[in-house]
Amino acid sequence: MTREPSTEPPPEHRIDSTFRNGSMTVVGVLAAFSLGILQQWTDDPTPWHWVDVVAVVPMVLGIVMQLRSLKWLLQADSLVYGNYRRAIRQFLWGLGFVAAGVMVGVLQDALNLQ
Repeated sequence: MTREPSTEPPPEHRIDSTFRNGSMTVVGVLAAFSLGILQQWTDDPTPWHWVDVVAVVPMVLGIVMQLRSLKWLLQADSLVYGNYRRAIRQFLWGLGFVAAGVMVGVLQDALNLQ
């Protein structure tokens, strides 16, 4: 007796919703922290200079990436493993951009660049 090949697509590998919910919490907290850093920087009464753009642009880009990642994680299809990985990868890149912007800002302050 021969067995007919299945015409159904293979089931998508899914992650547990509890695991995804923990990731959403981390992404949300760190995105809020990143926004707080930027807000504190903009509230500083020290005048801005052209060189400050070098630090602010990666921070803003990173925050946008983090918020987009949070948006992806809030969607129901983020339980599909590939979508979850895409969102986490986006978040990590965003976190890296924010960290790079902060480090550039620290370096500018240390070198007293204006």
